[in-house]
Amino acid sequence: MSNVADIEFKTAQGETKTLKDYKAKAFLVVNTASKCGLTPQYEALQALYKEYKDQGLEILGFPANEFLEQEPGTNKEIQSFCKVNFGVKFGINEKVVVKGEGQHPLFKALTEGKKDAVRNEDGTFEKLLTEKGLISGEAHDIHWNFEKFLLDENGNVVERFFPDVAPSDPRLVGKVQELVKS
Repeated sequence: MSNVADIEFKTAQGETKTLKDYKAKAFLVVNTASKCGLTPQYEALQALYKEYKDQGLEILGFPANEFLEQEPGTNKEIQSFCKVNFGVKFGINEKVVVKGEGQHPLFKALTEGKKDAVRNEDGTFEKLLTEKGLISGEAHDIHWNFEKFLLDENGNVVERFFPDVAPSDPRLVGKVQELVKS
């Protein structure tokens, strides 16, 4: 497996970056979509970013269109949507493939680095996706939009959160706090 911190990706402006280009103590990498029932998480992600960015949190959103084509927009349209509707100031990068054929190397490394996600106890969202036949692929694949990967400053995957685990969930916030205090 390649070192996650060395994997290149492109910003929405076309700049090539790696995690090493950021001076962060923690990274939250999220596959995002503009037309998903979980899209309001952008607001909670922005609140988390605002709260912890000065302590060393970097949030990196990666729009993806693999789940019911819920991210059909261009990079420019996605940027505008996030800024206008949710005041997003964290990085929303170039649209990528997060699952299946053409999977971006970053998401391949993330899903291999942490195969199991922290889930909500009731499992309502996962049951809904399963009942509708919307969870496919391998057990370690991205399940849906807004799956979250928390990484330390060196790019090691510390935790993975199922899509319906909110950015304000104490389990996620607690892990962010641990990383930014180190």
